[in-house]
Amino acid sequence: MPPNPQRPASGQLFSYPLRDHINLRHPLVKLADTIDWERIHVVCSESFVSKKGRPAVSPRLIAGLLYLQYAFGLSDEDVVWGWVENPYWQVFTGEQYLQTDPPIDPSSLTRWRKRLGEAGVEELLSVTLDTAIRNGQLKERSLQTVIVDTTVMEKAVAHPTDSGLLEYSRRHLVKAAQEFGIELRQNYNREAPRLVRQIGRYAHARQYKRMCKTLRTLKSRVGRIWRDIARQIENVSDASRVKLDDILARTKHLLEQKPKDKLYAFHTPEVECISKGKSRNPYEFGVKVSVTSTLKEGFFMHGFYPYGR
Repeated sequence: MPPNPQRPASGQLFSYPLRDHINLRHPLVKLADTIDWERIHVVCSESFVSKKGRPAVSPRLIAGLLYLQYAFGLSDEDVVWGWVENPYWQVFTGEQYLQTDPPIDPSSLTRWRKRLGEAGVEELLSVTLDTAIRNGQLKERSLQTVIVDTTVMEKAVAHPTDSGLLEYSRRHLVKAAQEFGIELRQNYNREAPRLVRQIGRYAHARQYKRMCKTLRTLKSRVGRIWRDIARQIENVSDASRVKLDDILARTKHLLEQKPKDKLYAFHTPEVECISKGKSRNPYEFGVKVSVTSTLKEGFFMHGFYPYGR
């Protein structure tokens, strides 16, 4: 359902509007009056509005929180609770009266970012550039000469080890089998974690022959589960097979991977091991990022995150 129109609540009928209590020359108030919120509403309406369920959250609220979050370098929790305490932030996101409760749960910001996607974020960035041009902070001729740089965006992944990735994939295979009604001959819920702990002990003691032998045992156990599910995948409906095929494909990659084509994170297969040449941190696990900015003003114009190799 589309967002409900803003109306004062029963306790706010005789309250003064929030703009009557603040300094209208504050930079955030001026910026809120300059941004084309109607354009943001049109862009985000397809992602935010559903045909069923309760009314959607205002696109201006989500876009405003995302702007504030990246402007002040805050986490999801900090930006939501800062919104409750700061009346200027509430005006920036379109509130007319002072609010004392959080507008959304902080954890939902992650889902809103996924709904926006790359196209939605690019549109928010273009709105930012148009606002800067209207305010005179960015000149159109500055867009003709830009700086392009490449860096590494680290991913929040655990340090990749073969034993850890195999155990992670085994748990996902067993969980998927239970979800889709596939009966496994054996799930190795007791043996596989014991093998992972034993591999860690052998590695710590530098007993690499024993470690490799135990790792091969763990890989054979995961391969049995993978083959057991692959034989019964025809019994799964086509609508649910996409998720299961993805898990099977990633597990097969783990079982057959080569040193130059490794999977470093099961849930984010685009992660690569990139050498940065730093003495304190010679390798980083993430993806390459291409950043484009203007030469004089330093406005961020575009970011490209290439997936895969």
